[in-house]
Amino acid sequence: MKTFVTGATGFLGSHVARVLAEQGADLRLLVRPTSSLRNLEGLKAETATGDLRDSASLEKAMAGCEVVFHVAADYRLWVRDPADMYRSNVEGTRAILEASRKNGIRCVVYTSSVATIGFTGNGHPADEDSPVSLADMIGHYKRSKFMAEQIAMETGRGGMRVVTVNPTTPVGDQDIKPTPTGRIIVDFLKRKFPAYVETGLNLVDVRECARAHIAAMEKGKSGERYILGGENLTLKQILDKLGAISGLPSPTLKLPYLVAYVAGAVDEMYSGRLLGREPRATVEAVRMGKKKMWASSDKAERELGWKKIPIDDALRRAVQWFRSNGYASRL
Repeated sequence: MKTFVTGATGFLGSHVARVLAEQGADLRLLVRPTSSLRNLEGLKAETATGDLRDSASLEKAMAGCEVVFHVAADYRLWVRDPADMYRSNVEGTRAILEASRKNGIRCVVYTSSVATIGFTGNGHPADEDSPVSLADMIGHYKRSKFMAEQIAMETGRGGMRVVTVNPTTPVGDQDIKPTPTGRIIVDFLKRKFPAYVETGLNLVDVRECARAHIAAMEKGKSGERYILGGENLTLKQILDKLGAISGLPSPTLKLPYLVAYVAGAVDEMYSGRLLGREPRATVEAVRMGKKKMWASSDKAERELGWKKIPIDDALRRAVQWFRSNGYASRL
């Protein structure tokens, strides 16, 4: 099966590519001229140079493939030029789907995000049917992923087979960037996490999440979406697990929301606006944290054969990988 994968040089995409390779897929991976190929080491695959913002390059790179896994996304919680994020996440997804149509692709698996799901303030796990709209999306990343997801689902209901998956918060090895979630782990390992806020996340093992992408291609319904999640945990519970794994102390000071909001505003202004680098804390991240991003994967369990597993092993692999690759010092 000739399979085209976007985002394979990144965190989740590299795991999707490796699972496909293990299952015997003939891989063609989209890479940009500036992409680091570190996550592709040892992987038997053909590469094709292109860009999500260049439709012609996508159509050419995809030629001869049967299945597409569109995993690539601009995943940042702060961006100096928001238009660039929309070009990649929204218009790039539209371009992938159009190139797929022109190449007669039989199935596209689109990687969305749990960020597009409708969360409430009561901590009740959200699911695929929870009410949500564009107005509920906080920040450019969430808005761009929501808009892209709508395009993918509409295409899937319009005759082309497109299955959408919504990973929660993947953790594990090979998070080279690292992602915003990976930075939580790195900051903890570097003892830059003196306090915590009252919030919650659903953590999922990145390897299991990658396997579920293939299940979505095999069993998923076109035009529908599937949450791929693991454990619902408070941030304090996550930090306590990291403490047990790493041997480092977990913070005991809980930061009031208002203090966290002010800290985010100051860091965003100083680091982002004045220094031109991505802040460690942002106002949007604090605003998102007011709601526990807990989710239910019941639909994926029923229709894809998804099974939730404890997150401890993935956290352990993440800690080991970050330490062995120089992101944080060893004990």
